Amino acid sequence: MNDLPARDYRPTVFLPKTPFPLRADLAKREPGWLARWEAEGLGAKLRAAATGRPPFVLHDGPPYANGPLHIGHALNKILKDVINRAAQMAGFDAHYIPGWDCHGLPIEWKVEEEYRARRKNKDEVPVLEFRAECRAYAQTWLDFQAEEFRRLGVEGDFAHRYATMDFPSEAVIAEEIGRFLLNGALYRGLRPVMWSPVEKTALAEAEVEYHDHVSPTLWARFRVLDGALGGASLVIWTTTPWTIPANRALAVNPELDYALVQPEGAAPLVVALKLLPEVVRDAGLGTHHVVRVLKGAELVGLQVAHPFAGRVEGGALYDTPRPVLAGDFVTEDAGTGIVHMAPDHGEDDFALCKAHDIPAIESLEDDGTYAAKMAGFAGLHVFKAHERVWALCEDAGTLLAKGQLSHSYPHSWRSKKPVIFRATPQWFIAMDGEHGIRAKALQAIAETRFIPEAGRNRINGMVGTRPDWCISRQRAWGVPIAVFVEKATGEVLRDPAVMARIVDAFREEGADAWYRPGAAARFLGEGRDPAGYEQVMDIVDVWFESGSTHAFVLEARGLPWPADLYLEGSDQHRGWFQSSLLEAVGTRGRAPFKAVLTHGFVLDEAGRKMSKSLGNVTAPQEVMEKYGADILRLWVMNSDTDEDLRIGKTILEQQAELYRRLRNSLRWILGGLDGFSEAERVEPAQMPGLERWVLHRLGELDARVRGAVASHDWSGVVPEIHHFCATDLSAFWFDIRKDALYCDAPASPRRRAVRTVLDQLHRCLCAWLAPVLCFTADEAWRARFGEDAPSVHLELFPAIPAEWRDEALATKWARIRELRREVTGVIEAARAAGEVRSSLGAAPVLALPAEDRALLDADGWADVAITSGFVLEEGEAPAARFAPAAGAKCERCWKVLPEVSPAHGLCRRCEAVVAP
Repeated sequence: MNDLPARDYRPTVFLPKTPFPLRADLAKREPGWLARWEAEGLGAKLRAAATGRPPFVLHDGPPYANGPLHIGHALNKILKDVINRAAQMAGFDAHYIPGWDCHGLPIEWKVEEEYRARRKNKDEVPVLEFRAECRAYAQTWLDFQAEEFRRLGVEGDFAHRYATMDFPSEAVIAEEIGRFLLNGALYRGLRPVMWSPVEKTALAEAEVEYHDHVSPTLWARFRVLDGALGGASLVIWTTTPWTIPANRALAVNPELDYALVQPEGAAPLVVALKLLPEVVRDAGLGTHHVVRVLKGAELVGLQVAHPFAGRVEGGALYDTPRPVLAGDFVTEDAGTGIVHMAPDHGEDDFALCKAHDIPAIESLEDDGTYAAKMAGFAGLHVFKAHERVWALCEDAGTLLAKGQLSHSYPHSWRSKKPVIFRATPQWFIAMDGEHGIRAKALQAIAETRFIPEAGRNRINGMVGTRPDWCISRQRAWGVPIAVFVEKATGEVLRDPAVMARIVDAFREEGADAWYRPGAAARFLGEGRDPAGYEQVMDIVDVWFESGSTHAFVLEARGLPWPADLYLEGSDQHRGWFQSSLLEAVGTRGRAPFKAVLTHGFVLDEAGRKMSKSLGNVTAPQEVMEKYGADILRLWVMNSDTDEDLRIGKTILEQQAELYRRLRNSLRWILGGLDGFSEAERVEPAQMPGLERWVLHRLGELDARVRGAVASHDWSGVVPEIHHFCATDLSAFWFDIRKDALYCDAPASPRRRAVRTVLDQLHRCLCAWLAPVLCFTADEAWRARFGEDAPSVHLELFPAIPAEWRDEALATKWARIRELRREVTGVIEAARAAGEVRSSLGAAPVLALPAEDRALLDADGWADVAITSGFVLEEGEAPAARFAPAAGAKCERCWKVLPEVSPAHGLCRRCEAVVAP
């Protein structure tokens, strides 16, 4: 009997050791990493390291500086940051300059809100004082947002950020307006534009959003004054009865069929034949019969009476007969097939009336009230006018029916109030004619790469049908449309010398120079009397400003033009993408970008739009406070950004779990690399097939990452890396090779191969994850190479030798993994039945057909199945059965083997490792 105490072999096992903690504690530790990067001057080092490399420019679309960041900002900036960081690590000079849009209504509206809270009248504040307050407000939020972007881990040249309110920016914006002025594309004209009565300014399409709205409806009779239809009435239907006072004509489609209808006990009516059932139902027409059917062409040229004719005192405006015009835009989709034309209040109306020399009458003031000329309506607000319209029509006998309709209606995205179309003199850039901006823009779209491709059709359709670009706004905070108009002739002054003086002044003093006393005399110069010129005080559309950023960020700073990539939300096809495109092709003949990438919007977990009233808003600040920025970054890159993204508590918990798996993989790798030296490294040709298969997988992932860098499409890349870590590594290779790593001798070729692969895994995963998990990857990098080691962000993606790729080997190991599942299945069943406690207690039998028996020998299968023994048999089809392992348990590696020595409880391998 041996009375010697059992020896503790645990100190002889090469267990993992790393300072990389299991618990990330990101929310607390990330600010420290930001401070470290700042202290190390990481941004400057990145720029210095990239000197001489090919440039890569992702030009930043400017957010508005008017509030804390929301989750959409986080999505946008994280995606940009990943693409920039990846380009930098792929060997480019990715110089990213973040920017802000600081002018226009968003800022002005906020300052006015503060005025209203203090019962202060904005119109009584001197314009320069008001502009100074707007500038200060914008600067406050610009600084605030910059810190929040940095907290997200965004790397950029924040010290030299751009802002539209910077003096050099304002000068270039004025210069860009001047380019259109001098080439003749800029003109002032009267036409309907989207107008906010609340904000008293024209709006761009991108400043409009659609909400449900209840509108009054009107079916009105326009009595025919001549011809065979005399005594009948043409019926119109409208959801904007307030436009009836400005009616100047009717429009019909010459190709449509119309019905002359005789209602019982009433005068005949004319409506589109196809729409007659709807009119009967909705207007309550009652008993009727169709007298005859006629083509719309028979109606063209008729004269009809305005519904108010002869009923409004001083209303000569309404007493003039209205012509019936041919309009191919008239359809049978809804209404009556007859459309009333108010050129003040619609694009089609304006164009058709203009073609027939019927002018708009400028019926409204800027606050949405009727002008004094509008008899019976002067001073009344348009949204309160329907009752008056109904009453006048009823008095005149022209009211067929009235009602209400709930439908989608345009609202200002700032005030959230309904908008209207209003004809006012505005400044436009001509899309067609001699300048051919539309045609050039469509050609530029054809030459641009879109990610996803669907973006091409979206912006192509918008540019193809858009009207001339209205660039004027009736506000105070922005860059003025710095032009003069000769009062005597109405001609715009197109003088390069005047424009040069303006631009020079703006560069030194900012756009405030336009508003200072004596500005007109200063800029007009000698020989021109300021009294003879109108100094235009409209400001330019903020979309024109942001559309000009390519000029004062790329060109003015010596960066490559055009940019490699513009990246924003899909709504920017009608916003920044389009304004940048039009501005650049109008001044330089081509797009300012080579590629355009769009992402979706962020919804809650149920797919609903976020709103405070629903209580479903996920704020990035709260996510970072609880989870850390790396979790938010992981959420972005694990999502399909081509589509709308979802976020919420459950989704964030899922991302945190995915993060833990990635972190555990990095920790396992780092633990297995403890003390690794170059002397241990072995060449792939000397490695077992399993390690060469891992290298093959690294080659596949390297191609995937580099493909994403080239295409800017990162969809699925991070999920693939996670799948690799969780499935190929943790659940397979790590599981199999931990025995070799822990128990083989340090000089063992197999252990050296494992450690060499771990070295490559660490370098690749840290580099590939660095653009996404920017904090964690740097932590994992320095956990191995030391706290004073250069940041992983200064590294390039590892160069993966082409010979690592081995498709035949990959096919072989795919088959081995299929067969392994046969074996692990029977072992799990035996475990559940209590026949064995762990797989090391098993020596399963696997029957294989001839083509599979050559894959591995029995020892190889024992390693792969993590068993102590293995038996291979011939079989027609793969089949596994359980058998227990024979022998005793090794006290060091826990394998059950016949060779285990009863003297000291070790197998031969472990005996050799622990021997003195």
